[in-house]
This record gives sequence, structure tokens and C-alpha cells, in this order.
Amino acid sequence: MTRTLGLSSLVVAFLLASPLAAHAQKKHKGNEPAPAQPTEGLKFKPDPVGKGAPAAATGPASKTLERALKLYESEDYYSASIELHKVIEGESGDSEANKQRAEFWMGKTLYNLKFYSAALSYFDRIVQKGPSHSYYNATLKWLASLSRVLPESAGILEKIGKFNKGELEQPALESVRNELYFLLGRYFYTQGNFKEAVSLFNQVPLESEFFVKAKFFEGVTHVRELDGKAAAESFKEILRKAQEKPDKSTDEFVDVANLALARVFYSTKQYQTSIKYYEKIPQESPDWLPSLFESSWANFQLGAAGYPKALGNIHTLNAPFFENEFYPESLIVKSVIYFYNCLYDKAEDALNEFGNEYPGLKKEVDEILARHPNNAEFAEFAKQVREGNAGLPDRAERAARGVLQDRTLLKQVAYVDELERELKQVEAAEPAWKGTAIAGAILQDLTLQKSLAANEVGAQARARLKRLSDEIQELDTQRLKIEIDILNAQKGQLQQELQSEQETKPNVQNARNIVVDDEHEYWPFNGEYWKDELGYYRVRVQSQCKR
Repeated sequence: MTRTLGLSSLVVAFLLASPLAAHAQKKHKGNEPAPAQPTEGLKFKPDPVGKGAPAAATGPASKTLERALKLYESEDYYSASIELHKVIEGESGDSEANKQRAEFWMGKTLYNLKFYSAALSYFDRIVQKGPSHSYYNATLKWLASLSRVLPESAGILEKIGKFNKGELEQPALESVRNELYFLLGRYFYTQGNFKEAVSLFNQVPLESEFFVKAKFFEGVTHVRELDGKAAAESFKEILRKAQEKPDKSTDEFVDVANLALARVFYSTKQYQTSIKYYEKIPQESPDWLPSLFESSWANFQLGAAGYPKALGNIHTLNAPFFENEFYPESLIVKSVIYFYNCLYDKAEDALNEFGNEYPGLKKEVDEILARHPNNAEFAEFAKQVREGNAGLPDRAERAARGVLQDRTLLKQVAYVDELERELKQVEAAEPAWKGTAIAGAILQDLTLQKSLAANEVGAQARARLKRLSDEIQELDTQRLKIEIDILNAQKGQLQQELQSEQETKPNVQNARNIVVDDEHEYWPFNGEYWKDELGYYRVRVQSQCKR
């Protein structure tokens, strides 16, 4: 046990680029998809029928294809989908070039019907054929549009990743080029090609609404490269933009940029600077509690000067207002601080508090994992947990609900929800369309996708609970080691290495006086928590170590 103990994970991994749910869109004239939230203001006009078509000869269109395109122009998309399907399946006798044309318009048709996942499947056919498909380049605009209405877990990044940077320079992509720089950079990041990812993120200009997202992921990429200085500069650019050119899209990233900077400076052992950024995160932010816990570690690293604040933060984390939040590691930090100050009774109290709560919770979590071995079944169980009707013991219910709020998992859940919405849309369609071949094909595709996506939800949910169980086990092992160190210290048999780290001089100043500035006042804690006191607690610590 040494003071090099730190956060269990220092790699920042926020995935905030994709919406968590598909948004209904108002139909625009001229077959233009309405800009989807949250990226308001992003507009482009896909090529109307008969305009902007590839130069390759398509041959004369069949009556079926002509009829399909006229139906599309008149915005009768359900009827258009029936005719386009006939062309794609070879029933109309059209050439291969016209079949490719029909595939592209089928993707656009399904998009306009708000069958977004089904549309993606048709655009994916084009992407998989590569440049040999006449509409390969034209598909990029529609992939960008779908990225705004489908969760990231739908796999759009992988499809955009089929294109190279040069293909983004087409004049027709000017209106979505900055977004595509960002999305392609995201793809290269997921593939571990950090150099190419940073190059693409750097292409997004300051005036673009994607600038802040690009800078954030640029910073995350530098963290993965272990380049703290470059990472800090990327995150600071977000804060500079928030000050100089504030807007809604930038404001949404201020808290996560501050949290990222705090983590970067912690990882480079600049603890005072790290604490400064942790303290910028406001109480109303969803990142406030994590910032309190993590700053407890940063304060711990400062030694005697930081102990009162570290213990004060831990006191806040264990307030009744946060009974659905679990920070078991905070009790280990608490015990270590008291151990370093030879306050062995208080150290043991913290360890006992951990022992009374968390090994039992681990047992309950392990029982849950054993009861639901099937991933699809686990996905349904996870849904019940989120809805609060899983029938679990209160402690296990709260812990499970907490870990199942993981952002990556919620994006996968959102994808399942979108597929379910589209399946319901098929069921609610007019009987004349429901009985057609295209309706059957869409139904079959959506059903398969939903099954696979739900299975992935179950796998991810299981992994989150398994990780909670493993973390408790690891912390319990640390607890046992600290207990042994306490026993050895009480017997006077503590190892020289640990003795050298203990506070050998009573910290009289910290023990007698909590320094209060002009904006605050001192008020003894009387056992009752008040919301306006949260985050401001300090605990007096006076070392009892002697030599």
C-alpha cells in the first residue's frame, strides 16, 4: 500500500457524438431530409430524380422504374418502395446500372418513410460494393444524415470507414464535409489509427458546429497516445471557444472538457491543477459525483494538506441523497488516509463499513449473473431493472440500475428501441402495403437486426454487472491487505517502506483550523445533511504517528 494508489481508469472515454434516440422529422419539399436534432442547421439537398446522376450509362429505364421515380417525386413513398423492390429483384428486366439506381432510391425512400435502420441496410449494400457501384459516392450524404437519427451502435461509423479522406473532397459533399471529417476520424479512432484520426479532427474548422466534438475526440485520442500535453491543449480549445464564441453545442461539452483536463493533469501527477479543474464542475452536472470521487484521490496524493478535502468529498458521496450511487472505493481511500495518520480505529471503521456492505452485494450480483445465463434473457432483465420492476433486493436493485446507466450500453438500448419503433411502424402500415414483398423483406431484416441488437444489449449489461462484481472483489482484497497492515502497525511490526509514508508530525494546523475564505463560513456537522453543504465538507485530521 503506497501513495501511488490512483484512479482505476485514467483513459477518458466519453462517447457523446450520437443521439440516444431517433427523432421524428418534418418532411421538407424537394425530397430534402429535415435537419435532425441535435445538429440543427445542417442542411443539404440530395440529388432530385434525374439530376446529379452518375455519368455511367444506365440504359433505358423500365416502365416499373419510371413509375417508381414518379411516385418518389410525388412523395408517395410506400408505393415507390413497392416498385423499386421489383426493379432491385430483377422483376422489371432493368440493367444492372438501373438496379443500382433503384437501390440508391430505395435507401432514400425508406429514409423519407422514417424506416432509418431499413434505409441503412440498403445504403450498406451500396457501400459494400464500393466504387464499382454508380451511387457509391452519393451515398455519403445519406450516411451523414442517418448518423443524426440513428444511435452510433447501428454501425454507421463502420460504413463511413469504407471511404477514404480524398473521397470527402467531392464538391457535392461541401455541406456535410466537416461532419464527415469528424465521423471518419471517429472511425479511425475506433480502429486504433490515432494519427489518421487526429489528422481528420484537425480538418474541422472553428466555425463548424462539429468543431467542439472534433476537438474533444482529438483530446481523447491524444490520451490514448499517452500525450498529456497535446490532450490538454485540445480540451482547452473547447473551453476557449466556450468563452469567446459560446453556443449551445459548445456549452454541452464544457463540463466533460473540465473533467477530461482534471484526469489528464492527475495522470501527469499535477494534482493541484487537477483539483482546480475538478472543482469547475457544477453540482447540477451528471459528472459532479464522479468528479468529487476522483478529486478525493487527487487530494489524497497531496498528503496532509489534502486529507481534509478528500475525506469531506467522501462524506458527501455517502450522503442519503445519493443512495442509488455506489462508490465502494471511497471507503478504501478513507481507510488509507486514516492508516497513514495512525488513526487505526477510524481506518478499521471504514473497512468494516465496506465489509458490511459490499461483499454481500457482490454475492447478490453473482446470483443475478448465474440466474440469467442467456444474453437475450439478460437484455429483458436489464430492461426490468431500468424500469424498476426486476424484483431484486433493494441494494442489488440500486447497484444494478446504477451500472446499467453506462453511456455505451444506453446507446445500444436506443438502437433496440429504434428497431422496435420501425417494427411497430410496419405493423401499423396500410394492409395493402403490409402484404407486399418489400414489407416482408423489411420486416424480416428488422426482426433479425433487433434480435442481434438485443443480444448485444444483454452481453453488455452482463459485462457491466460482472465488472461491478470483479471491482468489489479487487477492493475486498485491498481491504484485507490494509487490515493486515493495521495489525502489524499496532504490533509495531510495520514494514519500513510503509512507516516512511506515514505522517510522523502531527498536522496541528489542519487538526485545529479549517481555513475558511470570505465567501464561506464554518459550520460544524451535526449529523444532518443539507443539499447546499454538499461538496463543501472538510474533515479534521491529526496524525497520531510517533517515532
